[in-house]
Parts: sequence; C-alpha cells; structure tokens
Amino acid sequence: MSFFGFGGGVLNAFITVHPTDKHSVSRDHLPTWKVRRNPFSLIKLNKPEKERNNSGTNLSDPAFTSKDRAVTKVFRDTDDICGEVILRVPPGKKAEHMGVQVQFFGRIISHSSYDGRPHQDFVSLSKQLEAPSVLYQPEKRYDFSFKQVEKMYESYGGKNVSIRYFVRVVVERKGIMPAIVSECEFIVQKTQSIPPSVNDPIKMEVGIEECLHIEFEYTKRKYHLSDCITGNIHFLLVQIKIKHMEIVLIRRESSGKLSSYNDSNPNGQQMLSNESDNLKTENQTLIKYEIMDGAPVRGEIIPVRLYLNSIPADLCPSYENIHNRFSVKYLLSLVLVDEEDRRYFKQSEIILWRKHLG
Repeated sequence: MSFFGFGGGVLNAFITVHPTDKHSVSRDHLPTWKVRRNPFSLIKLNKPEKERNNSGTNLSDPAFTSKDRAVTKVFRDTDDICGEVILRVPPGKKAEHMGVQVQFFGRIISHSSYDGRPHQDFVSLSKQLEAPSVLYQPEKRYDFSFKQVEKMYESYGGKNVSIRYFVRVVVERKGIMPAIVSECEFIVQKTQSIPPSVNDPIKMEVGIEECLHIEFEYTKRKYHLSDCITGNIHFLLVQIKIKHMEIVLIRRESSGKLSSYNDSNPNGQQMLSNESDNLKTENQTLIKYEIMDGAPVRGEIIPVRLYLNSIPADLCPSYENIHNRFSVKYLLSLVLVDEEDRRYFKQSEIILWRKHLG
C-alpha cells in the first residue's frame, strides 16, 4: 500500500492504490535510465523495508510519501486499478469543499520536448467521489476503482522520455483557494507467458580480407528479461595480433517524431528525413566484459554466456514505436582490440520481452 498526502491547512487528502492480485509485487524504485556502477547498491535495494528506514518513523502512517517508504506497487496491464482516498480534518474542526474527484492518468513525458508538448496523456479518466459538502468528522474514506482500462504501454524511465501511470485526488475549495491535490504513482508491466513462436538464431560472418575472418552465432534473437544470452565465436582466419575481445550490450533510445525515422537496420545505421533535427538518440552501455584475453589461433572457438539478470540496470522490453514518440532497441556488440589498440566491432540487434512481473 502506497500513500501520498498533501495538506491544505484544516483539510488533508491522501490516496493509496493496491492491486487486486494477492501475489502482487513491489519495487524499491520507479523505472530509471540509470546504470548502477556501484556493485554494493543492490544490497541497499534488497534490504527489508524496516532496515531501509532507520529513522524510527511509522511507515504505515499516510503522512509519509512513497519516497520515504521507497516502495512502489507493480500492476499487470490487465489489472483493475483500485484504491482509497482519505480526507482528514483535525478533531473539533470542520472543512468545506466543493467536490472530490479521483483521476487516472497514463502519461508520456518528454524531458526535452521537441514540439512544445512536455507531456501527452494516452489515458485520462475521472470520477466524482462526492459532491460539495462540509466535513465534520475527523476522517472520511472513499473507495474507488478503474476497471478494464486499457494500459497499452509499460511504465518506462528513459533519458529523454518516460511513461508514468498515476492516480490523483482533487479536492476543490471555495473562491480563490487552490485545490488540494494528492498523487500516487505506480508501475505497469506487460507480461508474455508464451515465448515468441519465431526465434531464429543470429549467424554472421565478419572479417578483414586476408587478415581476419570470424563467424559468430547466438542461439536466438529474442530473450526474456531474466534469460541468458549464449553463443559461440569461431576464428577461421587470424593474421593480426589480437590483444583481447569483449562483448557489450547497448540500449538505444530514439525519441522524437518517429514517423520521419527508420531504425530497421540491425547494425544501428540510421536513415532520417529532413526532420532529423527533431530526433534524439541516446546510446547507453549497460554492461561490458572481456570474454577472451590473448591472441586466438585458427580454429579456436570462444563461448559466449551473458546473464541478463547480472546487468545492474532496469531492463525494459524492446519498444518498436510507442505512440509515435520513441523506440527502445538493444544491440549486442562484439569488439576485438589488437595490440595497437585498434578496435574492430560488429553489432546485431536482439529483442527483449518480459516474462514475469518484477
């Protein structure tokens, strides 16, 4: 249960949401673009909630925000959004309001807007909880639910664009007094229980004429977020002195007016129209590690094994074209470095999908 509250002097409003699924999960943070370079950061995230908060405060008190509690609920895209609104008045006081509304938003936020629209709502619903009245009792509660609402996109936190889901309670007040507003954000994830029906391996040959010729193969192109990438690299011809070889996983976020953009080339080459100034592309190295040290010989085979669970970042599925505003792709790059520090690399696109909540 996550509480958010904001006070209006005499009257205070709080809102909470909770999944209907008894086996729901929570996250310690909202999806973020950040890569955790500190290996000990996961220790803090995995601590029990009581240990994470050592201030002695009562975390069940709705006066504390989700930032204090560091817990955010995760919903499936098919879940109903249910919750509770609480209005509180100090004992012996009364408060008049001009109506109580609860609102549900699914919002795409552009951190660097290209068209003057910092955000765009693809879900916007509102329900009236109470007509104008006067509150005399210290506390009043309202249950609410938004059923069978299509949540077409996952929550996402990117470099230039994000997707947020949140509910908001608005308590209108008389005259020029501002409304009391309280929000509660939650995470939506889209799971896929059945693996992709078509999942061919990736096979490529790369090389330099009469100097280097290698074949590499990954067992498949599509992986779920806790999967393991496996493959082999076969050296057919080696006439240059290779110092080491590494594998790199890159996340590429493209945001802007995607109708003028074609990113279908798996090698990462971009084709833009004359509106390319509207497009922003961010490449982020998620993980890099060495898979070979020293010069290989002809006929040598190097195995590749990369566990996606080991990546210290919030992985999201691949996004092809979200609301014509952004896409997210993953590139697996094989890099060879010779003794003169020249780098030879080849990229291939892989597709990630979500199998479980989390």
